[in-house]
Amino acid sequence: MIRHVLGLLFLCGSMVCNAASAQERDWPQQPIRILVALAAGGLPDSVARIIAPHLSAALGQPVVVENRPGAAGNIAARAVAKSEPNGYTLLLGGLGLAVNPTLAPDPSFDYARDFAPISMLAEGSMVLVATPSFPARNITEFIAVAKEKPGAVSIAISAIGTPNHLGPELLAQMAGVDVILVPYTGISPALSDLMAGRVQLTIGAIPSVMPHVANGTLKALAVTQSTRSSFAPEVPSADEAGLPGFGVNLWICLVAASGTPPAIIQKLNTEVRKIMALPEVRERFARLGAEPSSSSPEALAEHIKAQTVQWSETLKRARVK
Repeated sequence: MIRHVLGLLFLCGSMVCNAASAQERDWPQQPIRILVALAAGGLPDSVARIIAPHLSAALGQPVVVENRPGAAGNIAARAVAKSEPNGYTLLLGGLGLAVNPTLAPDPSFDYARDFAPISMLAEGSMVLVATPSFPARNITEFIAVAKEKPGAVSIAISAIGTPNHLGPELLAQMAGVDVILVPYTGISPALSDLMAGRVQLTIGAIPSVMPHVANGTLKALAVTQSTRSSFAPEVPSADEAGLPGFGVNLWICLVAASGTPPAIIQKLNTEVRKIMALPEVRERFARLGAEPSSSSPEALAEHIKAQTVQWSETLKRARVK
């Protein structure tokens, strides 16, 4: 009798496993949603809309981009974290995955536990720029000016937790200077006041600031990374400009809900890598000032972990809440 019961249990278990394996092999069988935590029109939204049709063609199902802005990105993140782990609801993530655990924690889910990394998608460079009258041509000279006049140098920042805010916080900490961070609702009003001379510096994405550098209304002090950017090769890196190790960049990635079968994660990763290599995609990313990127799920997980540690320490030192 016991043998018969055990046999039936084994048979049922085998049937369940076989059914699950078949579902993974046949995935996807319905439309896929990519949730974007920001409003339409920005870089993350553009990246999602560039890759979506290619991913749809590769997988044979519609891939729909859905904007879910609000709560510092937690609305979209929560929706994916709480979704069925079947690969049909994905999150286009980025710096918020590393910053929100410190800056905007949501008790209903856990950033470290509830997401399964798929691949990096894009990376974008930032530039430290100043008004033409600011008496510094690089970071070394900026540090000298800021130390000569503590609390007098002003840097425009946008929303808390964005690269436009984190870059100046990290710059001030690494340089050991006392500066005034002036908050704005976005990079556009910050640039308007910068060019009007109401503030002296800001850190912005290459597409936002380099046109103003080109026409002479701003000057570039450094790219905020250790190497020069192909989109602004004439601008020195942070290492060259006087602050080795200083870095803050835009990065965009794709994640799913934790528990999504590894076969589905791998299938998505494989297709994303192919898409990132397409000349058409690379050209469209270049027009956005972004570098196409891809990674293994494991490498992305390590990147998110390292970024979480770095920005947690930066925010805590700055006492930002």
